[in-house]
Amino acid sequence: MDRQQAAKFMLDCLRMMMARKGSDLFVSADFPPACKIDGKLTPLSEKPLSAEQTGVLVRSIMNDYQLKEYDANKECNFAISPPGIGRFRVNAFVQQGRSGVVLRTIPTEIPEIDALGLPPVLKDLVLTKRGMILLVGGTGSGKSTSLAAMLGYRNEKTHGHIITIEDPVEFVHQHRNCLITQREVGVDTDSWDNALVNTLRQAPNVILIGEIRQRETMEHAINFSETGHLCLSTLHANNANQALDRIINLFPEERRSQLLMDLSLNLKAVISQRLLPRIGGGRVAAIEVMINSPLIQDLIFKGKVHEIKAIMKRSRELGMQTFDMALFDLYEAGLITLEDGLRNADSMNELRLKIKLESADATEGDAFGDTDGLRLVGEDEEDLPPGELGNKPAADDASESAFDLDSFDLAEASLDLESEFKQ
Repeated sequence: MDRQQAAKFMLDCLRMMMARKGSDLFVSADFPPACKIDGKLTPLSEKPLSAEQTGVLVRSIMNDYQLKEYDANKECNFAISPPGIGRFRVNAFVQQGRSGVVLRTIPTEIPEIDALGLPPVLKDLVLTKRGMILLVGGTGSGKSTSLAAMLGYRNEKTHGHIITIEDPVEFVHQHRNCLITQREVGVDTDSWDNALVNTLRQAPNVILIGEIRQRETMEHAINFSETGHLCLSTLHANNANQALDRIINLFPEERRSQLLMDLSLNLKAVISQRLLPRIGGGRVAAIEVMINSPLIQDLIFKGKVHEIKAIMKRSRELGMQTFDMALFDLYEAGLITLEDGLRNADSMNELRLKIKLESADATEGDAFGDTDGLRLVGEDEEDLPPGELGNKPAADDASESAFDLDSFDLAEASLDLESEFKQ
């Protein structure tokens, strides 16, 4: 398989994934090409890829600059936009000395807050003049999508300058009532630090930082908030409490008193998100909302992060809700099963009791008969083990279009790689 054939193969994989409404494409040695559909890993072929095939496939979607970065660092992040297929965020990597890549679908349309089923309070939060809003959750929990919806709402409802600094740029925003400046690290700026240092010189009203991974980035986010700007970013954490703990642990002990004061004064909200299987197909978001009310502000200042959840439970009138409250609402609305709700609960016992006491249709005999063995699991644990997937027959709707690697003949293919994989 030469590079031209490999590029065509990757395009066909992406087309198949989009036709089946998948979210991620996986290409890895000794495993068939596969995609995630509604959070479940589904093979697109019955035959595993060889290490040689995988290496050619991974490199076929890169330009010269990306190839140099990949060869030097054994990692590369970028985005591609094959015409007529969609836009994808790409992470190429090396594992056990062999190439691999994951491509995540990026919707080309900016989603709306209401269409995503997000809490209405997010509209008020994103129109705030200053402060820091953090969206947290695990990988693949929809943080970027929710953030794009919030920025899109701000773009429609206010006037000003919105700057995003991302690696890579995911959702491409059009100018509406706001001027939108989107900068990609490695393409439009040499580093996160250079971009962040120069951001205030560009007269922004809103600053989006793609992800906070290091202490220096958090310091910039706090500084942006202190200087009268609205700063939005994402963080990997399971809930608001864990997000605050992670921020605190970014800083040495001697700086934490100042940090707690800065957070108490500048943090606007922490929004946590998880995606659950929706009854009938698709997925639905469970959203936890922590707003920095005077009570929570005082707890953050005193470092009593573990007491925040109790305040959230009593503050629904302010727009706050815990994960377990959100899961209860989804269950009551008939959007998720009891089993999925309990699997994703912060406190399985509390949610079980709440449903038992307050649910309109739950009864002890039918609602809880098969859930005693449930435990908390992460999103990734719900997927079948790779060994099982490799031997599992493809679904009926996939069998007709599954790839046959042996018969994959693209000798007549003629592709302009630069135009097919528009960066």
